[in-house]
Amino acid sequence: MNDLRTRAASAADLDAVLAFWRTAAEGTSISDDREGVERLVARDPEALILAERDGVLAGTVIAGFDGWRCHLYRLAVHPEHRRQGIAGALLGAAEERFRRLGGRRGDAMVLDRNEAAHPAWRAAGYAPEPQWSRWVKPLAQER
Repeated sequence: MNDLRTRAASAADLDAVLAFWRTAAEGTSISDDREGVERLVARDPEALILAERDGVLAGTVIAGFDGWRCHLYRLAVHPEHRRQGIAGALLGAAEERFRRLGGRRGDAMVLDRNEAAHPAWRAAGYAPEPQWSRWVKPLAQER
């Protein structure tokens, strides 16, 4: 994996990231638009982490920290690059960021229906907490 590089996304990467998510991510969300991702990168320039192999975007993760909790979103690896350690490298970069910021525990948004991803999350040390449920109220209309 010497040719794998992780780095924070810049504004110049955002169109490529959005196109990447349409191919590599499991579904889309209300925030998957240029405006939403621009706002993320403007507010927290190190939150969106990219993995590149030979200069090609191979994976992403959003490592958000609100000063109290560490949140992981949009862990996605291109289908042609899966099972090559890219998700582990992205999670390692995210966890290092969290440690630098003083984070104590990471939580991940993982779709229940994305059963193919569950073994990878477990292998990385994450597990569901059955005593918690995610409660959601959309604040904007779906696009």
